[in-house]
Amino acid sequence: MQKEKRITLNADKRKVIADVFQEHFENNSKFKEAWRIAKLTYDDMRKEAKVKINQLVRFHQPQEDVDTIRSMNNKYGDSGGQLYHDNCFHVQNSTPRMDTDYNDNPIEKYDDVHIKFDSDKEFLTSYYRDEMKAKGIDADYDVRLGDNYDKRNPTYYNSESAVNKYLGYGSRNDVSGQSDFQKDKWDNDFKLWVIGTSYCHSRMFQTNEAEYNWFKQFNVAKDNVILAHKHLFDHVDKKMQKLKLGLKSYRYFDQAKELADKLGVVLNESILDAHSSMALSIYSPTNLADLLTDEVEQTREEKIAIAKQLLQEQQNSLN
Repeated sequence: MQKEKRITLNADKRKVIADVFQEHFENNSKFKEAWRIAKLTYDDMRKEAKVKINQLVRFHQPQEDVDTIRSMNNKYGDSGGQLYHDNCFHVQNSTPRMDTDYNDNPIEKYDDVHIKFDSDKEFLTSYYRDEMKAKGIDADYDVRLGDNYDKRNPTYYNSESAVNKYLGYGSRNDVSGQSDFQKDKWDNDFKLWVIGTSYCHSRMFQTNEAEYNWFKQFNVAKDNVILAHKHLFDHVDKKMQKLKLGLKSYRYFDQAKELADKLGVVLNESILDAHSSMALSIYSPTNLADLLTDEVEQTREEKIAIAKQLLQEQQNSLN
């Protein structure tokens, strides 16, 4: 009986195999669930925030006053008053706190929070991570760099350009014909007519302490999407660093297949055909499987509970 020929690995095949493992690590991670829940939480709070901010602004600036100024504008031009269609607001706590001035004299201070419904590139990059990944765009390019800006290279800038193009930042002179960018959707999603100039900070809409704190949590929900993205990347990246070292030491596909089977990763030879045109002994399939396996495999319900706990810890760290 003829012995079956073993499939020899090369750099391209290792890259394909690594991508399969990465997809598995992400989709089965409690951090992926935390990121998903963070997005859903923000979406729910954003809907409520629109109602709350509309009520607050119209309380301080009734619609009839806006209509009056618009009528005066039509009659007298800019002399009739100022209106601005805005998605940026400052919410101020009506309950002051005691502080001191430069001379250490006691004074009352009114805290405020900046509420924005427009686009924010860091947030949108995290929010649309999977959509960009599906198009071959590396939405992790910035979190991968961390604070080490000295390591920015052509790959970093190419990824940054691709993200900017997808979201709608920077130049719009491409030939794709796309006119509905994510940035535009968010910028135009919600606006209110407000009395005053275009300078957001010049308007303070005061509310009670409970509502003020709610708006603070709304901003935390936005930050949590960014933090959850970072935690997801860090978790998977640690595994991938170990995996890639191990794959370098594997010469044959069946070694990678053995590792995949131990981790519950679906890996077939067909994946190589579809995508393909310093060895370390500690990275045997058995040892590497131990390094890459989470301590306890959780059910979906357990992952959701842990994800919610992670989000709560993120919120506490921001308070």
